[in-house]
Amino acid sequence: MKIYTKTGDSGSTSLFGGKRVLKSDLRIDTYGTVDELNSYIGLLRDQEVNQKRKNILVEIQDRLFTIGSILATEPGNEKVKIPALTEADIQVLEKEIDTLDAQLPPMRSFILPGGHQSVSFCHVARTVCRRTERLVIALDTIEKVDPLVVKYLNRLSDYLFMLSRKMSAELKAEETPWKPRM
Repeated sequence: MKIYTKTGDSGSTSLFGGKRVLKSDLRIDTYGTVDELNSYIGLLRDQEVNQKRKNILVEIQDRLFTIGSILATEPGNEKVKIPALTEADIQVLEKEIDTLDAQLPPMRSFILPGGHQSVSFCHVARTVCRRTERLVIALDTIEKVDPLVVKYLNRLSDYLFMLSRKMSAELKAEETPWKPRM
């Protein structure tokens, strides 16, 4: 398989199914942002503090490839075989969130991102996840997107927030509460 095909040199690319679109198309921006999120999840997976969470992070990366495949497929094309996203995938995240939540003290205020470089990476991943979710919702107003994609990304951003708190606790990093000036 050749890395370069030269077919995108004019600023267009192919969706799964063959339809050509501009690389600036919202659909391309959306699944490109999924790819960006996947890279940040890889960065989180590489953090020493997350070694015991490597399997769940790899699973999340796999689901993000599934989401990318869904988004890269020409709408209405039933001939292209892609993996499915399921409700069970969302339940995996919910179980992980509940496990983390049971291990952490209750929140009493909003928390400012930071406290340790590894935790900051997690907050960056969370915010890229939120941006991805917004792009998927914008795309859905133009061409229908599987609602499980939005649901998964919404739950994933919740998971990443809880993971950032768990990482802070394990790294003994300070969680700085937001104290609004009133």
